[in-house]
Amino acid sequence: MTEEKYKGIPRNKIPWYPIIDYGKCIDCGKCVEYCTLGAYEFKEEDEARRPVVKNPYNCVVLCTGCESQCPVGAIRHPSKEVTRKIIKNLQNVKSV
Repeated sequence: MTEEKYKGIPRNKIPWYPIIDYGKCIDCGKCVEYCTLGAYEFKEEDEARRPVVKNPYNCVVLCTGCESQCPVGAIRHPSKEVTRKIIKNLQNVKSV
């Protein structure tokens, strides 16, 4: 794991990670190539390689760089606005 805490909050408490829409995905692997933090990897299935989110919490909080790498728009992330609210709430709970 690359980042154990984000703004003092355990990274695994923040629901921020890429989501692959396999209805759109063409298995090109651009997401795997782009993410140097190892959030993705290839999974071998029926003699084919398919990208999967193997380490979701390796994804840098609020980073969406892999979305722009996908030629078919098959990658999305949770709402930044909602994620920021979750982070703020977690920070408030921590400081109480």
